[in-house]
Amino acid sequence: MIVTKRENGNPSPQASAPAGGAAKRGLVLIVDDAEDSRAYFAAMLKPRYELRLAASGAEALQAAAQDPRPDLILLDILMPDLDGYEVCKRLKASEATADVPVIFVTSGADPADETRALKLGAADFLTKPVSAPVALLRVGIQLALRDRRRQLEDLVAARTRDLERTRLQLIRRLARAMEYREGGLTHRVARVDHYVRLLAAGCGLNRADCDRLADASPLYDIGKLGISEAVLRKTDALNEREWAEIRRHPEIGAEIIGEHADPLLATARVMALTHHERWDGTGYPAGMAGEAIPFAGRVMAVADAFEAMTTTQRHREPLTAETAAQTILRESGKQFDPAVVAAFRKVIRRMVEAKSAVSDELEGIHDLDFSATVAPGDTDPAATAVPRPPAKGS
Repeated sequence: MIVTKRENGNPSPQASAPAGGAAKRGLVLIVDDAEDSRAYFAAMLKPRYELRLAASGAEALQAAAQDPRPDLILLDILMPDLDGYEVCKRLKASEATADVPVIFVTSGADPADETRALKLGAADFLTKPVSAPVALLRVGIQLALRDRRRQLEDLVAARTRDLERTRLQLIRRLARAMEYREGGLTHRVARVDHYVRLLAAGCGLNRADCDRLADASPLYDIGKLGISEAVLRKTDALNEREWAEIRRHPEIGAEIIGEHADPLLATARVMALTHHERWDGTGYPAGMAGEAIPFAGRVMAVADAFEAMTTTQRHREPLTAETAAQTILRESGKQFDPAVVAAFRKVIRRMVEAKSAVSDELEGIHDLDFSATVAPGDTDPAATAVPRPPAKGS
């Protein structure tokens, strides 16, 4: 028999705050196989708290798992089915109830019992017959401590969210600086964020992993900060020396980001270092092949290629989304991971919608990408399959 009582003593399926906007009354679960003990604690606590009653260890576990979770549990030790020790052990083993304070109540006075209870995680220990003022004081102390702990947890969570937002803004601002360095400001960062998120979801990743990849993506080309401005802004075909300089940007990007235990920055480093590796092993800088290329780099390779092909470059006009999609599909198993291309096939329509929603409004603003195939006479065995037209004036 599990019963939740309001202040007036009437059964209710759950505790609730009193009317008028007053602070919520704590919910106390009273567990005792003796009816008179339950009635005694209920009469004592009813004026101050919402109550839930359980007459056995099994009922206690069921009552503790119900919503709303109790704020505190008064737990008898000597019960016929599951004793209080076993109930407490199971409560502390469950993520849902591990943080609920437990006050043991027993008729025994053996210090060994109290020691055992505290070792199991009990917050306090009361010996029958229980003095009402003492019981109320100890229950109030434990609930006040629980409230304070929750307030601190909420404060830490809020500060953590603030720091996370600040970190993401710094990442995006640094990526914006890179776009200025390339000679113009675009919305490439926002588009690539969408593309990576969609591709990751298409590959079956959960929401948290999709967010991590997308949030890390703005730094994937940050290594171009280490490339000379003359090369970045050149509109003619790059010569072999210039291509060699361009091919250094993944390693420069990894060096700029550094090595971190933080999952977000670690992912950003992987993306920067490996987004020009190719599935067939002819990419750069390390010539990785197949699944030796980290998954984040394989996803970024497709997102980067789609962005590069469908936006204005210094050396050509943008390709249509259809042409870009056909190119990516043809390169499955060569330039790109077939599994990521399969995900691309599923989400291509949404990627096109994202591109339309985040367009570059201003004329003369260019997004640079140097993964296109080199012009005749240049040598780059790791070049992408995107065709590059002859240099201007040739």
